[in-house]
Amino acid sequence: MRRGYPVSVSGYYILYIHMHQDFSRYSCGVCMAGKGKVLLMDDEQIIIDVTLEVLRFLDYDGMFARDGTAALELYKHEKGAGVPFDLVILDLSVPEGLGGKDAIALLKAYDPAVKAIVSSGYSNDPVVLDFEQYGFSGKLSKPYKISDLKEILEQLIKKP
Repeated sequence: MRRGYPVSVSGYYILYIHMHQDFSRYSCGVCMAGKGKVLLMDDEQIIIDVTLEVLRFLDYDGMFARDGTAALELYKHEKGAGVPFDLVILDLSVPEGLGGKDAIALLKAYDPAVKAIVSSGYSNDPVVLDFEQYGFSGKLSKPYKISDLKEILEQLIKKP
């Protein structure tokens, strides 16, 4: 990705990013107070970079994992440290790892109160269509619109 140019996913411009942001803070557990704390699980670097930047822009703290196994480990670590996630966004399809469908089952077994959003470019997938039956609290279609992400975050994260 070139610095200071629009980022495009499937032909949609979702945010103009100046790539001066150091994303290392998102993967090391250092998060500052904001509207809420979000764990993003996705295997595509462009999705990770753009979504974390949008979360920061919307005043949410974000961390990421590249597959469901890593997401579960990070979720457990943060909850055990007393700084749990308010919401998890799980990519449905992760070709080289545990995807969202299996990850939500493991997360629910660990923490039945977990709030999670299924994220997919396949809006006709049965898991997306019947997301609640699989344990998800909401759904996001890729590519995300900033307004859709903002709306679902505000609906699912209730902070005083």
